Amino acid sequence: MSESMQPPFGPAPPPLAGPELPSFRYPLGAQPTKQFDGGTAKEATVVQFPVSDKLAGVYMTLEPGAVRELHWHANAAEWAYMIDGRARVTTIDPENQAEVVDFWAGDVWYFPRGHGHSIQGLDGGCTFILVFDNGYFSEFGTFSITDWLGHVPPEVLAKNFGLPASDFADFPKKEVYIARGPVPPPLAEDPAPASLNAPPLSHRYRLLAQAPEPFAGGEMRIASEVEFPISTTMTGALLTIAPGSMRELHWHPNAAEWQYYLKGSARMTVFGSGGRARTDEFAVGDVGYVPQGYGHYIENTGKDDLEVIVVLNNGTYESVSITAWMAGTPDLLLATNFGVKESIFENMPGDAVIMPD
Repeated sequence: MSESMQPPFGPAPPPLAGPELPSFRYPLGAQPTKQFDGGTAKEATVVQFPVSDKLAGVYMTLEPGAVRELHWHANAAEWAYMIDGRARVTTIDPENQAEVVDFWAGDVWYFPRGHGHSIQGLDGGCTFILVFDNGYFSEFGTFSITDWLGHVPPEVLAKNFGLPASDFADFPKKEVYIARGPVPPPLAEDPAPASLNAPPLSHRYRLLAQAPEPFAGGEMRIASEVEFPISTTMTGALLTIAPGSMRELHWHPNAAEWQYYLKGSARMTVFGSGGRARTDEFAVGDVGYVPQGYGHYIENTGKDDLEVIVVLNNGTYESVSITAWMAGTPDLLLATNFGVKESIFENMPGDAVIMPD
C-alpha cells in the first residue's frame, strides 16, 4: 500500500541520525508488570523504547472470565498473537456489523483503527501480545466504554437507551479497564438470526494452523493482507529458526519491523548505512525493532529452536534478500564490485534463502 495511506507518525527519534546506532532491543519481559483485578499488562511504546517510532506493543494476561472491557483505539490499528490459552473476542465495525469469536493459542486477530472490541479470558485464562501500527500509541488514544458512559448524565443515558435513569445508577463512574466475571458458556454452533449481522471479513486468522513456508534452517508462517484480508495496515509472521541457523541478510523496503521473542536466544545485527551497524543479544520476552529499509539478520544462538513473532506496519509484505540480489547479478560485476576473484561467486545460492510466497 502507498506511504500516503500509512498511519501518521511523529518525528523519527534523534538517535537514528547520530554517528552510532542505538540499541534495537527492549527487555519487555524484565519490566515491572501492571497488576489489575483479573489481569496484567506491560507495554513498549516510544516512551519506553524510543527507537520504535512506527510500532508499539503490549504483553497482556487475562484470568478466566476477566474482560478487557469494550474499547477502541483512535490512533492505531491492533494486531495480536495468542501465546497461550483461550479468549473470546467481540468486535463492532463502522457498518455496525458485529462478530463474536473464540481464539486459541496460535491465532491472530486484527482490528482496524476505530473498530470497537473486547477480549475475555476463557477456561484457563490467556496470554497474548498486542502490536499497534503507531509507536506513539498510548492509553490516551484508547477509549473505554465505562469511561465514556461514566461521564454521561443518567438522564442522557435514559434518553439514548429508552430506559429509566435509575437503571444506570450503579454503572461505574470511572474506567474499569479489566472487569472480573464468570467464564461465559460455549458459543452456540447455530447463532440466532439476530446475531448473524457478521462482517464480511473475519477479525480472526488461524496462523499456527497454516502450513509453514520452509527455508534452509527454519520456517515461517505469514499473515499479510493476502492471507488475512482485513489486515490492511499490518503483516504478522511466526518465524522459527533452528539451532545454529539464521534468517538471511535482508531488508523491508515498505515497513518497519517489530519483534517479540517467544522461545530461545538470538543475535540480531542491524545495518544503518554510513558504516553504522549494531548487534544486540535477545532472550525470551525481549522486543526487537528494525527501522524501515535497514538491513538486518537474525541468528539462533541457542541449543533449541528460536521462535519470534514478527510484525510489519504494512499489509503488503515486501522483503529484499541480499542472497537473491547477488544471485541475480553477473559474477563479473560482483567481482568488480568487491575487488575479488570471479570464481568466489560461482557456488553461492541461486536464489533467496527464504522466499515466502
